[in-house]
Parts: sequence; structure tokens; C-alpha cells
Amino acid sequence: MKLTSKEARKMLENERGKKSNDHWIEHSICVGNTAGIIAKALKLDEDYARTLGYIHDIGKGVGVPHNHDINGYKYIKELGYDDEYANVCLTHSYLNNDVNCTAGGYPRDIPFRTEFIKNHEYTIYEKIINLCDLMCTKVNMTLEKRLIEIMLRKGVYENTVYLITEAQKLKKEIDDMLGFNVYELFPEIKDNL
Repeated sequence: MKLTSKEARKMLENERGKKSNDHWIEHSICVGNTAGIIAKALKLDEDYARTLGYIHDIGKGVGVPHNHDINGYKYIKELGYDDEYANVCLTHSYLNNDVNCTAGGYPRDIPFRTEFIKNHEYTIYEKIINLCDLMCTKVNMTLEKRLIEIMLRKGVYENTVYLITEAQKLKKEIDDMLGFNVYELFPEIKDNL
């Protein structure tokens, strides 16, 4: 079953006020809107990219935050949506097909997640969501500023340099596809320097 950005946005709004804070909802809206803009510039499906961005963190609304990737994956599957929608819930936090390439230290081992990430071929849309997840809070910011914000909140770990290195490679990949710096699509980033 397919999911539209309108339905995904409604899913987010239905979770508003159910947790102690809604920061993750504002972040998800920013990720979705940002992904849509990048997809449009790449002549990809803007609505599909926006949809994936809106639902990437849905697991934070339906379970405990530290397992939000697995919770979101299961939730989307239980609702009967196609695998591609559930997959982004798993892939959005892990770069380079490696569960250790993530913010906040090494995740506890969940064999299904580890194997999925290792063996899954990331789509361009999933890569866009990876980048947008690392550029967005409630607003867009540079990748570097967002990574610093994440480190201040979650701490610095053995894998932090690895994440930063791979995040910069991902941004370069998207920049190369665009033919210009992705930040040029977001003039508001200059306001957040």
C-alpha cells in the first residue's frame, strides 16, 4: 500500500501531544520538506521524498525513543504500507551500510537491524533522508552545525569521527548529483550560520 505526504503528515499530527515533547515531529516536518526540495532539484518524486522524511522518525511516537528505528519499521509494516516506507525508518540513522556509522555511540546489537543495514541497498531517496536528518532540527542548518548540535546533546564517542567523515561524503555525493552545493537550495541556512 502506498503512502502520500498528506497522509504521512496527518500521521505526525496525530502523535502531537502524546509524548513529553514534540521536537521529533517538528524535526520530521523539516526533514520531509527539505527532502522534497532536494528531490525536486534532482528531478525526482518530490511527494515521495517528503513522505519518507515525514515518517522517518515515526517510531519516536509509537514506542521508546532509543528503539525508534525498529519501532517505526514495525509500525509502518503493521499498517500495511509497502516495505519502502518501513525501510526508511531503519536506514535513516545509519550511513554507509553500517550500524556503527551513527550518532550517539555504538547501538546495542539487534541482529535483524544489523543484517538489514549491512545488506540493504540504499535508494537515492534514503540517502536524501540520511542527509536531511543530519541537516534539520526545526529549521535547516549546515551539516557541520547540526553534527555539533548532536554531539552536544548525545556526546562524543569512538565512532563520532567516522560519522562526521561519512556524513561529509554523503553531502558531497548529493552536491555532485545536483551540480552545486545543496545549501544553495536553502537560503535560510545563511541565517543560521
